[in-house]
Amino acid sequence: MYQIKELANGIRIVHQEVTHTRLVHCGFILNIGSRDETKEQEGLAHFWEHMAFKGTQKRKTFHIINRLESLGGELNAYTTKEKVCFYASVLKEHYGKAAELLHDITFHSTFPPKEIEKERQVILEEMAMYRDSPDDSIQDELDELVFENHALGRNILGTEDTVANFKQQDFFDFISGRLDTSQVVFSIVGNISFEKALKAIEGPLSEIPPKRTLYIRSGFHDYTPKVKTVQRDVTQSLCAMGRTAYSQHDTNRYKLFLLNNILGGPSMNSRLNLALRERHGYVYSIESSYQPFSDTGFFGIFFGTEEKTLKKSLTIVQRELQKLRTKKLGTLQLHMAKEQAIGQMAMAEENYAALMLVYGKSLIDHQKIDPLERIFEQIKSTTAEELLAIADEIFDPEQLSYLTYLPN
Repeated sequence: MYQIKELANGIRIVHQEVTHTRLVHCGFILNIGSRDETKEQEGLAHFWEHMAFKGTQKRKTFHIINRLESLGGELNAYTTKEKVCFYASVLKEHYGKAAELLHDITFHSTFPPKEIEKERQVILEEMAMYRDSPDDSIQDELDELVFENHALGRNILGTEDTVANFKQQDFFDFISGRLDTSQVVFSIVGNISFEKALKAIEGPLSEIPPKRTLYIRSGFHDYTPKVKTVQRDVTQSLCAMGRTAYSQHDTNRYKLFLLNNILGGPSMNSRLNLALRERHGYVYSIESSYQPFSDTGFFGIFFGTEEKTLKKSLTIVQRELQKLRTKKLGTLQLHMAKEQAIGQMAMAEENYAALMLVYGKSLIDHQKIDPLERIFEQIKSTTAEELLAIADEIFDPEQLSYLTYLPN
């Protein structure tokens, strides 16, 4: 069972002891992401993630990288549209070193100008790799289509123009304007007691002055379906379709998760995989995804196929969506779908590094952590009629946006 401690400055520490492992996973989750950038700051949150490893008030790059790697540990970070995370996995005896290092790179980075110039080139190369990967770029371009003229539609990497112009002061200004200590969580999952976990990190975190920000995220409200076709240097046609969906706070979010799992989740028996790959051999892979945000959400379907089978593939996808909108799941079908979703969640819980991050994000987004059993109960209580109503709303063909890459 997890435990939570809130410090006077608002920073929260969440912990769960797991005795049957030799590892401890820990990390900072900050409620700051790419959607919190201005147009001129586009890509700055992701650049900050890179620069956290490039120097602090007491460490240079080599000392940061070598601190845990030399002990067999891993240090990492990532940026999403709503979060920046710095985290580590180490043997339990090295937890103190990991906690201290994470505190240092999260709150005491200095963003050395020489390192900014070097990392600028790294990120520009990352952008070039992204452009050369149409499977990745089509997902981001669909975001841009769905969330037109809004920060949620911007690429997390930023643009070449913005990345080329960031200076040291830009990082300090962005963090100062967005960091709220009540929106910071340090999460620990692993073979360490709550008392020992606190001993290594509570003191340093308590010294951070409380900080509140008046910044409020700009919500997204005006979705309009769109259709866009692009000629690209690709060997097969790529198709993406999607729309806005339920937010993190919507009571239907777990029901949509279940419905998405039935339609195009990670299992081979998803309806889209069976229809397009197993029955017709039109695709190598097809997936659907649902991602909730704090004020809205995103639902999307992605696949690639030969240009000659694109129209047939689209027809099959639309047919499967229409089936879920008009034909209620049978009792056995619904039961099996629930068991599959619950099993996937249960297996995911045993990935303790991922669980550590989930705890931190849940505490920020919902001010609590729902026990897995409570989530299971919400899935088990879902009725076929509820799924039919959600499918009728979310899979409405008049509300879907389409983006297609065609070979030159």
